[in-house]
Amino acid sequence: MVYRTSNGATERKKQSALFIFLKRMIQEKPLGTACAVLTIVLLLSGIFANLIAPYGMNQTTAQIMFPISAAHWLGTDNLGRDILSRIIFGSRISVIVGLGSAAISIVISIFMGILSGYFGGTFDLVFQRFVDAWMCVPALILMMVVISIIGPGIWQVTVVMGVWFGIVGSRIVRSATLSIRENMYVQASVAIGASHFRIITRHLLPNIMAPIIIMFTTVVPQAILIEASLSFLGYGIPPPNPSWGSMLAGSARNYMLQDPLLVIWPGLALTIVVYGVNMFGDALRDLLDPRLKGGIGRYDSKAKMKFRFLKKVLGETEK
Repeated sequence: MVYRTSNGATERKKQSALFIFLKRMIQEKPLGTACAVLTIVLLLSGIFANLIAPYGMNQTTAQIMFPISAAHWLGTDNLGRDILSRIIFGSRISVIVGLGSAAISIVISIFMGILSGYFGGTFDLVFQRFVDAWMCVPALILMMVVISIIGPGIWQVTVVMGVWFGIVGSRIVRSATLSIRENMYVQASVAIGASHFRIITRHLLPNIMAPIIIMFTTVVPQAILIEASLSFLGYGIPPPNPSWGSMLAGSARNYMLQDPLLVIWPGLALTIVVYGVNMFGDALRDLLDPRLKGGIGRYDSKAKMKFRFLKKVLGETEK
């Protein structure tokens, strides 16, 4: 139930809800909290790569395949480039591709999933058969074919992955829309003559935001991993941009026996980031999904006191 309050009271209520959520995040999901910090570090390192990296992304030195030292914390590669700097600049690629692909996929999933689930009928039947056929095609093979036609590049990879994930994710949005569409308040809005646009924006969309947020956090690591796979195969981000996948391919494979750190550091960075974002997404799912007992009442002392008082009153009434 929503009460009419002043702006100050409304702001305090929003702050308290955010505080309770952060408190639950720290207390219930310490691993998810640590991974959330890791995700923020990835985002900041990608944004401020020019300020953080000690060297340029393609700046060469006379120290070729140099081991770990004070000047080069992770050593240098076969061309004398600082590995740490290239990993930091590679995080920018991962941030752009991951967030960009997730944003495009969410827009497509919302648009297609809500229309398919809300209107149903022949449109829903035809569209779902299209989604079934789309999901039968291997994602990596399809992206390699499309990128080989339109050419490699950061925006080409981002858009192609966003479209693929968007069509696949529309089924999740459709399922959530079907469950919300049958509620009484939606039927009441239809009965009083509310427009389709109003029903979708006021009733359907706000009530499916939890799975949409969760879907966003699951698409980001998948996009980062697929981008690395495409760059490793030569269909991703072209040089001189230092993608983590391209750092694992090319000269790194030729010199990996002489210096294993050439492939260990970018592979470790890719593993940590994908694991961290996945764990952060799982923590959000556990806290936001009411089916997984993620209700706010467990840490809301006022709600617990009201529940206990009501239970006590009902018990005395029955006696």
